Amino acid sequence: HVQLVESGGGSVQPGGSLKLSCAVSLNRDSRNCMGWFRQAPGKEREWVAQLHTDYDVAHYADSVKGRFTFYQDNANAMVYLEMNSLKSEDTAMYYCAAAKSRCWVPLTAADFNYWGPGTQVTVS
Repeated sequence: HVQLVESGGGSVQPGGSLKLSCAVSLNRDSRNCMGWFRQAPGKEREWVAQLHTDYDVAHYADSVKGRFTFYQDNANAMVYLEMNSLKSEDTAMYYCAAAKSRCWVPLTAADFNYWGPGTQVTVS
């Protein structure tokens, strides 16, 4: 049973936009915090953003602040990462993740309990 599934990746020119979606099939206690990470070839997995699902509070990496927006649609069990003003350095595989821990401070990848398979974003 796949619990997180990302979609919406693709190829876009610099300055363009993409909206990533993540379908969430987890009980409430397993998704107190939702996160987006990315990993470029030859690089470590990087934290992009996270969302405290109880209070709808998002935090962003400095590299994406002001360009990316992370929000949830509880009625449809979805979370989204809206990405604008994309740059070549945003090129990576993007992963949706869920944590049982609440996230008032940035969590690390090790804090997340569930991961999706990823969706590729290419900006060129």
